[in-house]
Amino acid sequence: MTRQQKADEIAVILDQYFTQTPIPLDHVDPYTLLVAVLLSAQCTDVRVNQVTPALFDRAATPYEMAELPVEEIQSIIRPCGLSKNKSNHISRLSQILIDKHDGTVPETLEALEALPGVGHKTASVVVNQAFGIPSFPVDTHIHRLAYRWGLSNGKNVVKTEADLKKVFSEDTWGKVHLQFIFFGRKFCPARGHKVDDCPICSVYGMKSRLIK
Repeated sequence: MTRQQKADEIAVILDQYFTQTPIPLDHVDPYTLLVAVLLSAQCTDVRVNQVTPALFDRAATPYEMAELPVEEIQSIIRPCGLSKNKSNHISRLSQILIDKHDGTVPETLEALEALPGVGHKTASVVVNQAFGIPSFPVDTHIHRLAYRWGLSNGKNVVKTEADLKKVFSEDTWGKVHLQFIFFGRKFCPARGHKVDDCPICSVYGMKSRLIK
């Protein structure tokens, strides 16, 4: 079986289990999505969604956030972890959005990645989920699943992203990205994974990879 054939069959399984792919992070516009994705680094989506209402109640636009003391931002987002760095990033990127982008979130990966605290994965999520631009965000969880399922060699997330973009059609990248996330949480976790109970790993996964 070729990698493409395997990806095609995995796509059918993902569609069977997750026909709907709601965006996990609560937001109302590109800016609040950007902040939420930034906060999600090394933090669960559930925790981010618990924290952002209080933050966005105080500041839901770059202009409001830039006026908020960094110490107050840090106090609010502390449960998300890495609060010192994240609060500084949120404050600085808000000011940059005002100074360079008229207070709006840019729609290109390059412009987003130039913002403090915004890496390629965060930028990819924002362009896809906020603007509908095809992208395939790859974090450590998707990287792990792609390796387990034999869709990539697991060298690094850059290689994994390139491999996944080759085997899934461009118009499905955003959906498949979310399907990977939902499927991994339900059937294919990093720890305590039961190969025989996983609809994909039981058929396509290599057990030698899974017991590590």
